[in-house]
Amino acid sequence: MGKIIAIANQKGGVGKTTTTINLAASLAVQEKKVLVVDADPQANASSGLGIDIRQVETTIYECMIDQVPAENAIKNTEINYLDVLPSHIDLVGAELEMIQLPQREYIMKNMLQAVRDRYDYILIDCSPSLGLITVNCLTAADSVLIPVQCEYFALEGISKLLNTIKIIKSGLNKALEIEGFLLTMYDGRLRSARQVADEVRKHFQNLVFNTMIQRNVTLSVAPSHGEPALLYDADSKGAIDHIQLALEIIQKNKH
Repeated sequence: MGKIIAIANQKGGVGKTTTTINLAASLAVQEKKVLVVDADPQANASSGLGIDIRQVETTIYECMIDQVPAENAIKNTEINYLDVLPSHIDLVGAELEMIQLPQREYIMKNMLQAVRDRYDYILIDCSPSLGLITVNCLTAADSVLIPVQCEYFALEGISKLLNTIKIIKSGLNKALEIEGFLLTMYDGRLRSARQVADEVRKHFQNLVFNTMIQRNVTLSVAPSHGEPALLYDADSKGAIDHIQLALEIIQKNKH
């Protein structure tokens, strides 16, 4: 049964989508079957993995609102073992439409249940908000991976997210755990980056991944070509860091 990991932080620009795309590709290269669930209306994870969202007829929106089975919306990518459940701008309005639906917090959980056994890992790219869709993501997930950029104010948003996780755990998903905090956009030349990294490690200790994602041009450029860093430039720091992260997650989960 696949492990469902939500990649979440309601602070924008911390590297959620970059992490989702590149971690998914790195797990797939290790021959793990991976599904990326794009739960962000901007659909950047979909396009960053080569899906032309203008050509896609069935997306996560139809799965959540019209109860179309997830398998009807899943698309293959050019990477073996890696599939995507794409998003669409329509998802912006989905929260309003979901309000009157029964068991509205469990829609994504039920949707993924049918395909869960086909994958080793299901990674959900959450939107940078704490609305009903993100609540659905956290209710469906086994764990949360929290990217934290190594810049000042990075810790600001975390307490809000941790509070949300606590609320979800107390009611909707008692088994939800923190997969780990991932330090992103790290530049070892900057004292401020080193200080933030030290602070996060001091605060969250063994919940912080050993792997840090260094600031790297390839990570910014590759998505515009519809490719993860691994395909765009396998020797780049960005690609190598995410391979390390994938190995760390596989080791931690022992599968």
